[in-house]
Amino acid sequence: MQFNTIIEPFRIKAVEPIRFTTREYRETALAQAGYNPFLLRAEDILIDLLTDSGTGAMSSRQWAGMMMGDESYAGARSFYRFEAAVKKITGLAYVLPTHQGRAAERILFGTMLKPGDIVPNNTHFDTTRANIEDRGATALDIPVAIARSPQFIAPFKGDMDLAALETLLTEKREQIPLVMLTVTNNSGGGQPVSMANIRGASELCRAHDVPFFLDACRFAENAWFIKLREEGYADKTPLAIAQEMFSYADGCTMSAKKDGMANIGGFLAMNDGALAEECRNREILGEGFPTYGGLAGYDLEAIAAGLEEVVDEDYLHYRIRSVEYLGERMDAIGVPYIKPTGGHALYLDAAGMLPHIPWYEYPAWALALALYVEGGVRAVEIGSVMFGHQPDGTEKPAAMELVRLAFPRRVYTQSHVDYLAEVLEYLNGMKEEIRGVEMVYDPKVLRHFTARFAMR
Repeated sequence: MQFNTIIEPFRIKAVEPIRFTTREYRETALAQAGYNPFLLRAEDILIDLLTDSGTGAMSSRQWAGMMMGDESYAGARSFYRFEAAVKKITGLAYVLPTHQGRAAERILFGTMLKPGDIVPNNTHFDTTRANIEDRGATALDIPVAIARSPQFIAPFKGDMDLAALETLLTEKREQIPLVMLTVTNNSGGGQPVSMANIRGASELCRAHDVPFFLDACRFAENAWFIKLREEGYADKTPLAIAQEMFSYADGCTMSAKKDGMANIGGFLAMNDGALAEECRNREILGEGFPTYGGLAGYDLEAIAAGLEEVVDEDYLHYRIRSVEYLGERMDAIGVPYIKPTGGHALYLDAAGMLPHIPWYEYPAWALALALYVEGGVRAVEIGSVMFGHQPDGTEKPAAMELVRLAFPRRVYTQSHVDYLAEVLEYLNGMKEEIRGVEMVYDPKVLRHFTARFAMR
């Protein structure tokens, strides 16, 4: 018998209390934070869906491993355990630990990019884009066309446009030092990338002698979608699918704060020994000795265990199904979102939900504020605040106006999801009352982190 109720594939051993506040309190807190959810105090949040990065709950096995952490400065036992776990999944020859994913990006792009270069991707996320632009290069998004149609249902809306990639590699090869592919496609709604698309991008890159890198922070979730949706993979394990994904890449960046199941950490890995040597030298300057890379030994132990746990089928089924369940609740009440549901988050279509708010009054940001005021839930805007600011200083609308509800791993239960659905139903009933915002402080880099706003 197949039962429909989602249950968490774990038992809860320790709990942390969350704080209930009043609507009036939240209005005051939001005003003091300049109407920026990033600037709220975490203790004032009831359900925190700002990010799934580093916010998960670690397992008893991870905590036990941390007690075994070797804190030697060089050559620590914990590094070799970490390195073995990474190599088992990726098969890549050289592994450099970093304190988080953006450090891996900074090292890679600092080594490979120069002004005027172009880095194609299905869709760059915020820190990836910022690190590329910091080098004077262009972060170019070439997703498939259907990726920007929120209501269009397709199994792999995270794919890269391979025809566009081939044209770029043919016409601008000298400006392209590497190609990246983000799995899953975070800015595109957490949508997966097919194995066929990964393989196709790899073949194009190899034909033009261009290194091909994965932004692999959610590789396990992507592997699970391939298992569910792509012909020929139903009987393969998530680990085997992930290993095939990485076999097509020359390297990867990884934030272990996502599918590493840890609260901090990341890595840069590759097969090119000469490139690895250059990256290693840059790592020593900014992160630390290459066998700890800005991490404590106990962090390396936690990541090693997390990389083994994340490919567990029961865990992946529960995680993906929880997001899908919230999508079904939204369908029932008519709240638009990116379809089909993604892996780590549900992406609300704020432009579709709030058509009375123009893009320059930031509808997704306004919806995120309403979510906090009415329900105590923190989320993040992925729209014209995050991506409307262009490298040349101009202001343009983003491709989509989204609010990402990112699920921390192993933190919230189904009752939290049910509460969230109730809050969204309430917001949908009073959506005409939601007002736009005006940006009154506009930072030059990653502005969504520290910008301030006023209500319209």
